[in-house]
Amino acid sequence: MDKANTKELIKFILKSLKLIKNRFESIHTSDDFLSTDDGLMRLDAISMRLQAVGETIKNIQKRESLFLQKVADETYWSNIIKTRDILSHHYVDVDSEIIYYICDEKLDELERNILELEKILISA
Repeated sequence: MDKANTKELIKFILKSLKLIKNRFESIHTSDDFLSTDDGLMRLDAISMRLQAVGETIKNIQKRESLFLQKVADETYWSNIIKTRDILSHHYVDVDSEIIYYICDEKLDELERNILELEKILISA
C-alpha cells in the first residue's frame, strides 16, 4: 500500500465529511432539503460529497481491503460503496430521507472510523 497516497485519500474523506456536516447544519428534517432552492442545493452538494467519499473508499478497498477491515467489517464498507453506486448511477432514486438519515445517523461513525484509519497510518 502506498501510505502517502492513502494518507491523502483519508484526508480527502475527512475534509469531505467536514463539508457535509457544515452543509447539513441548517437541515432539521428531510423536508428541509426539498422546501427551498437552498435546501435542494444542499441536497445536491451533500449527495455529491457522499458520492466522492464512497468512490474514495472504493479506491482504498481496491488497493488494500484488509486495511479498511482494521476498523470495520467488509459489510460496513460495502454499504458505503453501494450508496456511492446509487448516487452515481441511480440518481433519480436518491431520496432526501435517506440522505438525511445518513447525515444525521451515520456520519459520526464514519468519521470515527476514518480517524482510526488515519491513526493506523500515522503509527505505521
